[in-house]
Amino acid sequence: MDSRVRLWQCPAMTTAHAIPSFSFHTTPRIVFSEGAARELAHHLGTTAQDRLLIVTDPGILGLGLAEPAVRSLKNAGADVLIFGEVEADPSLVTLRRSIATALDFGATGVIGFGGGSSLDVAKLTALFAGSGQAIDTAWGVNNAKGPRLPLALIPTTAGTGSEVTPVAIITVGEDEKRGVSSPLNLPDVAVLDPALTTGLPPHITAATGIDAMVHAIESYASKNANNNPMSRNLAVEALRLLGRNIEDAVFNGENRAARSAMLIGSMLAGQAFANSPVAAVHALAYPIGGRFHVPHGLSNALVLPHVLRFNAADAANGSFAHYAALAPHVFPDLDADGESGMQAVCARFIDRLAELSARLGLKSRLRDVGIAETDLPDMAADAMKQTRLLVNNPRDVSEADAYAIYKAAW
Repeated sequence: MDSRVRLWQCPAMTTAHAIPSFSFHTTPRIVFSEGAARELAHHLGTTAQDRLLIVTDPGILGLGLAEPAVRSLKNAGADVLIFGEVEADPSLVTLRRSIATALDFGATGVIGFGGGSSLDVAKLTALFAGSGQAIDTAWGVNNAKGPRLPLALIPTTAGTGSEVTPVAIITVGEDEKRGVSSPLNLPDVAVLDPALTTGLPPHITAATGIDAMVHAIESYASKNANNNPMSRNLAVEALRLLGRNIEDAVFNGENRAARSAMLIGSMLAGQAFANSPVAAVHALAYPIGGRFHVPHGLSNALVLPHVLRFNAADAANGSFAHYAALAPHVFPDLDADGESGMQAVCARFIDRLAELSARLGLKSRLRDVGIAETDLPDMAADAMKQTRLLVNNPRDVSEADAYAIYKAAW
């Protein structure tokens, strides 16, 4: 049987079983177009209100990437103000400054322009400037009240998929990450312009690309009750696009076809995990980013093979079958029939993912990013705080398990 046909079913689901109930939410309007940023006012339509706050970061401003978009908006008669202070792993202080800027400006709409950090700050700026809700009352799932300001998101990396997800992550204090997850965070429109990604350095392209692949893998295997056929189909197509184009995008950054495939793959993976949420890879990545300020994509890459091996070691949860089913979409030579064949392909899939990260030039050990062995117990304890993620993992993770995974990655 063709592996692609077999893939479109969840390995745990056959035609003899009823499809469980599920809900699916995504951004209502998505525009993909080469050079779309130059015609942003046209693509925004009624979202292009008269006083627009653009939320971005200093790197974007330094490269001038936002200038064509700003010209488009001003030519359409909009009054535009730029908040360009977003840092990697944005802090609560930065979020509060962005909200204050929106309120002082009298913003009637917000545009997020940049990587996942800028898009997350834009989401919450639109939410809290529009609703007046106290930030501390919105953390968690479905605690945001709304209304929010009109919101558009324009990604400049192919990684987070934030333009189609209901989650926004903020660093609180020194190293704790908190999230607001709500359908209110889905923008009115997402504008995908692959031209914005061609100048990304290879290491950022690699890390963000692996991040998107993790989204697809974890979404597909998630034990969340809302794991559904739509998310699985999106995860499969995302992995196919990402896995087969990431090396071209990293080593030939001007390859527009590869850049386009990565941007769409990242978006599809975002749609998948927005509805069938991610799990232990992300839970264990958060202490790496929060404590040691390692970029999120690299944090995921550092623990990815070790979490997958942990999950696959317990055959009862069936994750080995999920991973084996995904394997040929990333690595076409990996395919198998039968349980023993799936276990072998699963093991090779995990090894090949680790090899891919190394080929892309990403660091592979925790010690390579300045983490000491003595840091691992505290990291394991921190990872246990990510309960909203850990509950989705195919295999239960204890603090001792988290420590063992970190030790294997160290």
